[in-house]
Amino acid sequence: MLSAIISLIALPYAPNALEPVISRETIEYHYGKHLQTYVDNLNKLVAGTEFEAMPLEEIVTKSQGAIFNNAGQILNHNLYFTQFKPYEDPKFEEIVPPTGKETINPKSEILKAIIRDFGSFEAFQAEFEQKGTTLFGSGWVWLSADKSGKLVITQEPNAGNPVTKGLKPLLTMDVWEHAYYIDYHNRRAAHLHSLWQIIDWSEINRRYTE
Repeated sequence: MLSAIISLIALPYAPNALEPVISRETIEYHYGKHLQTYVDNLNKLVAGTEFEAMPLEEIVTKSQGAIFNNAGQILNHNLYFTQFKPYEDPKFEEIVPPTGKETINPKSEILKAIIRDFGSFEAFQAEFEQKGTTLFGSGWVWLSADKSGKLVITQEPNAGNPVTKGLKPLLTMDVWEHAYYIDYHNRRAAHLHSLWQIIDWSEINRRYTE
């Protein structure tokens, strides 16, 4: 029997903890089926190859074709699922819809960098959502840092990850339909806008400063 070198990550929250932003049903399909399939596929593909003993990120930067597609999707989803925190129903949500800024430490390095490079948190959000909404087909929108710490937003089609461009990925939103169709149907923009409510900015700040 094949010994898996890549394992399915454990979620840092219960499957229903992100509701109503992301439903338990979506987690069960997106994490429990889609991500599990990528893990199973990659372990089969790399068996007996030069990639078998490589860390996941190195596989992504050095592979092509089916190995890259499955490794990329695992890395992408690992970063995606571990960037969330349980949903907390904010007071007066029906009057003042949350933007996510309420949950970010005003002294955090990531917020300082966002304001420095985009002018304001709101300008950053608007550009991020716009690039996520306008990415044609399937893929990901990313906030990443270059080697100097400057922040950039990129669109990555299919299994693309910013590490292939020498960037450090910090925050991502998945615009493959399986990420949102159960909960939002064809309303990709609404899905992207809702995700700010569950972003764990302490985790994003850790990724930026480490």
